Amino acid sequence: MKAKFIPLLLAGVVSLGLSGCVINVGEDGHDNDWGGSSWKSEENRNRELISNLTPGVAIEEIKTRLGTADFSEAYSKDNGLVEVLFYRTQRVHGDGKTSKDECTALVFKQGKLVGWGDRAYNSI
Repeated sequence: MKAKFIPLLLAGVVSLGLSGCVINVGEDGHDNDWGGSSWKSEENRNRELISNLTPGVAIEEIKTRLGTADFSEAYSKDNGLVEVLFYRTQRVHGDGKTSKDECTALVFKQGKLVGWGDRAYNSI
């Protein structure tokens, strides 16, 4: 009878030795709350860069500084082109996905920065 339990015991000990930790990474590549802080770094960087902006900066310069926007919009208004770039600046939902309410809007008219934030976005 003891001979039957020895292989089972051995298999149990080996499987415990081979088990490890698993880190869950969200679909968008951002680490979750208890993981790394890549999303925190991105938000901090974006907030810092946006806080140092001045109106009149060209959209291409913004894209060079901040990289690819999380969301973008463009349309014609009053015979001019309006473009809006959204950059992630705060976490609202812990679902691993970036949404517009977690971003700051940068508003451009004719390729030049005219404002940023909710007030600028809601005024266009």
